[in-house]
Amino acid sequence: MRKIILTYGAIAGAICVAMFCISIPMQQNGFMPPEKGMFVGYASMVIAFSMIFFGIKNYRDNHLNGVITFGKGFKVGILIAVVASLVYAISWEIYYAFLGDAFNEFWMSCQIDVLEKEGASSEAIEAKRAELAAQMDQYKNVFIRFPITLMEIFPVGLIVTLITAAVLRKREVLPA
Repeated sequence: MRKIILTYGAIAGAICVAMFCISIPMQQNGFMPPEKGMFVGYASMVIAFSMIFFGIKNYRDNHLNGVITFGKGFKVGILIAVVASLVYAISWEIYYAFLGDAFNEFWMSCQIDVLEKEGASSEAIEAKRAELAAQMDQYKNVFIRFPITLMEIFPVGLIVTLITAAVLRKREVLPA
Protein backbone atom coordinates (compact mmCIF):
# COMPACT_ATOMS: atom_id res chain seq x y z
CA MET A 1 0.00 0.00 0.00
CA ARG A 2 2.84 2.40 0.83
CA LYS A 3 4.32 2.15 -2.68
CA ILE A 4 0.93 2.89 -4.27
CA ILE A 5 0.34 5.89 -2.01
CA LEU A 6 3.79 7.37 -2.59
CA THR A 7 3.79 6.72 -6.34
CA TYR A 8 0.33 8.07 -7.10
CA GLY A 9 0.70 10.92 -4.61
CA ALA A 10 4.02 11.98 -6.14
CA ILE A 11 2.56 11.86 -9.65
CA ALA A 12 -0.46 13.94 -8.61
CA GLY A 13 1.78 16.45 -6.83
CA ALA A 14 4.10 16.67 -9.84
CA ILE A 15 1.17 17.42 -12.15
CA CYS A 16 0.07 20.29 -9.92
CA VAL A 17 3.60 21.63 -9.62
CA ALA A 18 4.12 21.48 -13.39
CA MET A 19 0.90 23.38 -13.91
CA PHE A 20 1.75 26.21 -11.54
CA CYS A 21 5.26 26.41 -13.01
CA ILE A 22 3.64 26.81 -16.44
CA SER A 23 0.58 28.93 -15.64
CA ILE A 24 2.16 31.57 -13.38
CA PRO A 25 4.77 32.65 -15.97
CA MET A 26 2.06 32.56 -18.66
CA GLN A 27 -0.02 34.95 -16.58
CA GLN A 28 2.92 37.20 -15.77
CA ASN A 29 3.93 37.41 -19.43
CA GLY A 30 0.41 38.15 -20.65
CA PHE A 31 -0.28 34.81 -22.37
CA MET A 32 -3.10 33.95 -19.97
CA PRO A 33 -5.42 36.44 -18.27
CA PRO A 34 -4.78 36.41 -14.50
CA GLU A 35 -8.49 35.95 -13.80
CA LYS A 36 -8.23 32.53 -15.51
CA GLY A 37 -5.38 31.46 -13.23
CA MET A 38 -7.57 30.18 -10.43
CA PHE A 39 -9.71 28.19 -12.88
CA VAL A 40 -6.60 26.64 -14.45
CA GLY A 41 -5.16 25.90 -11.01
CA TYR A 42 -8.20 24.09 -9.68
CA ALA A 43 -8.80 22.30 -12.99
CA SER A 44 -5.22 21.00 -12.87
CA MET A 45 -5.78 19.84 -9.28
CA VAL A 46 -8.86 17.87 -10.32
CA ILE A 47 -6.90 16.32 -13.19
CA ALA A 48 -3.95 15.56 -10.90
CA PHE A 49 -6.22 14.00 -8.30
CA SER A 50 -7.46 11.51 -10.87
CA MET A 51 -4.41 9.64 -9.57
CA ILE A 52 -6.48 8.93 -6.47
CA PHE A 53 -8.90 6.94 -8.62
CA PHE A 54 -6.07 4.99 -10.25
CA GLY A 55 -4.33 4.40 -6.92
CA ILE A 56 -7.43 3.06 -5.18
CA LYS A 57 -8.33 0.94 -8.19
CA ASN A 58 -4.79 -0.45 -8.38
CA TYR A 59 -4.88 -1.33 -4.68
CA ARG A 60 -8.36 -2.89 -4.96
CA ASP A 61 -7.55 -4.95 -8.05
CA ASN A 62 -3.99 -6.04 -7.29
CA HIS A 63 -4.01 -6.42 -3.51
CA LEU A 64 -7.62 -7.03 -2.44
CA ASN A 65 -8.88 -9.37 -5.16
CA GLY A 66 -11.14 -6.73 -6.70
CA VAL A 67 -13.04 -5.83 -3.51
CA ILE A 68 -12.50 -2.76 -1.34
CA THR A 69 -14.51 -1.20 1.46
CA PHE A 70 -15.28 2.50 1.53
CA GLY A 71 -13.02 2.88 4.59
CA LYS A 72 -10.03 1.17 2.99
CA GLY A 73 -10.54 3.12 -0.24
CA PHE A 74 -10.84 6.34 1.72
CA LYS A 75 -7.62 5.59 3.60
CA VAL A 76 -5.65 4.96 0.40
CA GLY A 77 -7.16 8.00 -1.33
CA ILE A 78 -6.69 10.43 1.51
CA LEU A 79 -3.06 9.38 1.95
CA ILE A 80 -2.47 9.93 -1.79
CA ALA A 81 -4.06 13.38 -1.36
CA VAL A 82 -1.79 14.11 1.63
CA VAL A 83 1.34 13.16 -0.32
CA ALA A 84 0.25 15.22 -3.34
CA SER A 85 -0.62 18.19 -1.13
CA LEU A 86 2.76 18.05 0.60
CA VAL A 87 4.59 17.83 -2.74
CA TYR A 88 2.61 20.85 -3.94
CA ALA A 89 3.15 22.91 -0.77
CA ILE A 90 6.87 22.12 -0.49
CA SER A 91 7.35 22.92 -4.17
CA TRP A 92 5.51 26.20 -3.69
CA GLU A 93 7.90 27.01 -0.83
CA ILE A 94 10.87 26.43 -3.13
CA TYR A 95 9.27 28.49 -5.91
CA TYR A 96 8.39 31.24 -3.45
CA ALA A 97 11.93 31.35 -2.05
CA PHE A 98 13.24 32.32 -5.46
CA LEU A 99 10.34 34.21 -7.05
CA GLY A 100 8.11 35.21 -4.15
CA ASP A 101 8.66 38.95 -4.37
CA ALA A 102 7.85 38.98 -8.09
CA PHE A 103 4.76 36.85 -7.45
CA ASN A 104 3.57 39.14 -4.65
CA GLU A 105 3.99 42.22 -6.83
CA PHE A 106 2.18 40.60 -9.74
CA TRP A 107 -0.68 39.36 -7.57
CA MET A 108 -1.11 42.76 -5.92
CA SER A 109 -1.07 44.57 -9.27
CA CYS A 110 -3.75 42.20 -10.60
CA GLN A 111 -5.98 42.96 -7.62
CA ILE A 112 -5.50 46.71 -8.07
CA ASP A 113 -6.13 46.45 -11.83
CA VAL A 114 -9.51 44.84 -11.13
CA LEU A 115 -10.49 47.75 -8.87
CA GLU A 116 -9.33 50.30 -11.44
CA LYS A 117 -11.32 48.56 -14.20
CA GLU A 118 -14.39 48.61 -11.96
CA GLY A 119 -13.94 52.37 -11.53
CA ALA A 120 -13.16 52.36 -7.81
CA SER A 121 -12.25 55.64 -6.17
CA SER A 122 -8.63 56.48 -5.48
CA GLU A 123 -9.35 56.20 -1.74
CA ALA A 124 -10.75 52.68 -2.20
CA ILE A 125 -7.74 51.72 -4.31
CA GLU A 126 -5.31 53.04 -1.72
CA ALA A 127 -7.17 51.26 1.08
CA LYS A 128 -7.03 48.02 -0.92
CA ARG A 129 -3.33 48.55 -1.63
CA ALA A 130 -2.67 48.94 2.12
CA GLU A 131 -4.77 45.84 2.88
CA LEU A 132 -2.92 43.80 0.25
CA ALA A 133 0.46 45.02 1.51
CA ALA A 134 -0.48 43.84 5.02
CA GLN A 135 -1.62 40.47 3.65
CA MET A 136 1.60 40.06 1.67
CA ASP A 137 3.58 40.93 4.77
CA GLN A 138 1.81 38.11 6.62
CA TYR A 139 2.21 35.79 3.62
CA LYS A 140 5.99 36.12 3.89
CA ASN A 141 5.77 34.09 7.11
CA VAL A 142 6.22 30.40 6.26
CA PHE A 143 4.03 29.36 9.20
CA ILE A 144 1.13 31.24 7.62
CA ARG A 145 1.95 30.55 3.96
CA PHE A 146 2.47 26.77 4.22
CA PRO A 147 -0.94 25.99 5.81
CA ILE A 148 -2.65 28.34 3.34
CA THR A 149 -0.99 26.49 0.47
CA LEU A 150 -2.05 23.12 1.89
CA MET A 151 -5.62 24.37 2.22
CA GLU A 152 -5.65 25.38 -1.45
CA ILE A 153 -5.16 21.82 -2.62
CA PHE A 154 -6.14 19.38 0.10
CA PRO A 155 -9.94 19.96 0.02
CA VAL A 156 -9.95 19.05 -3.69
CA GLY A 157 -8.18 15.79 -2.84
CA LEU A 158 -10.68 15.11 -0.05
CA ILE A 159 -13.66 15.53 -2.39
CA VAL A 160 -12.09 13.32 -5.06
CA THR A 161 -11.27 10.72 -2.39
CA LEU A 162 -14.83 10.63 -1.07
CA ILE A 163 -16.31 10.21 -4.54
CA THR A 164 -13.74 7.62 -5.64
CA ALA A 165 -13.95 5.53 -2.48
CA ALA A 166 -17.74 5.45 -2.81
CA VAL A 167 -17.65 4.47 -6.49
CA LEU A 168 -14.88 1.87 -6.33
CA ARG A 169 -16.34 -0.01 -3.37
CA LYS A 170 -18.76 -1.49 -5.88
CA ARG A 171 -17.20 -4.56 -7.39
CA GLU A 172 -19.06 -4.00 -10.68
CA VAL A 173 -17.30 -0.68 -11.34
CA LEU A 174 -14.42 -1.35 -13.69
CA PRO A 175 -13.68 -4.89 -12.50
CA ALA A 176 -10.11 -6.13 -12.71
